[in-house]
Amino acid sequence: MNIEIFQFKVEPANVSLNEETITNWFAEYVTSETDIVVLPEMWNNGYALPQLKELSDNQLSRSFEFISKLAIQYKVDVIAGSVSNNLKGDIYNTAFAVSRNGYLINSYNKVHLVPMLNEPSYLSAGNAVPEAFTLSNGAKVTQIICYDLRFPELLRYPARKEAQIVFYVAQWPEVRVDHWTALLKARAIENDIYVVACNGCGDDGKTQYAGHSLVINPNGEIIAQLKDKPDHLSCTLDLDEVTAQREAIPVFKNLRPHLYK
Repeated sequence: MNIEIFQFKVEPANVSLNEETITNWFAEYVTSETDIVVLPEMWNNGYALPQLKELSDNQLSRSFEFISKLAIQYKVDVIAGSVSNNLKGDIYNTAFAVSRNGYLINSYNKVHLVPMLNEPSYLSAGNAVPEAFTLSNGAKVTQIICYDLRFPELLRYPARKEAQIVFYVAQWPEVRVDHWTALLKARAIENDIYVVACNGCGDDGKTQYAGHSLVINPNGEIIAQLKDKPDHLSCTLDLDEVTAQREAIPVFKNLRPHLYK
């Protein structure tokens, strides 16, 4: 399975420019060998939080149409990062995924809002855990957003439902980049799972974002990684490694949830 991660500077409150960046990168980097393209968190408007009431998408209408056309044109599944999204008057940070046939195959509203960025003043928190879902090639995956990474409980459910890959999409700050890497490795190790993490980069006038998008195998080893500048990452995943790791270290067979508090 061949993936492309797009790590770019999201321009706050400028969805047209961000769409132009994504369109240009599809044209430059996606090939006939690409299976999946991964985008960062809040790629439509970034963290222009005070403006989201006017600028956020409405029930994914614009974002889904834009991504669906690219998925069909390039015949790829798209882990479409997340966008600011108005759902019946409440604004959510909504992650979604689109199949190569242009269908919506998953959506998830960020459960844990970041107090350090004052997200709770502008966004509503999701009330449902991320689910495992199936890509066009049959792989079972899940997608989770940024600050959710700090809550290991959230991944356990889709991993137990046989997700082989978790896609973390983020706008993770440079000041805590060591946390980013350490937590992503922990999620891979404790769940015997591939971690594919796409982060934004650059400075939006308030926060310097870390970049360092990466791929970690089920043994917790970084197999591909970017630095802190706009760039793309191409990587091939072998899902047989997930099966082998779960047989070698059978954490899910050894769970004792009746004892946990």
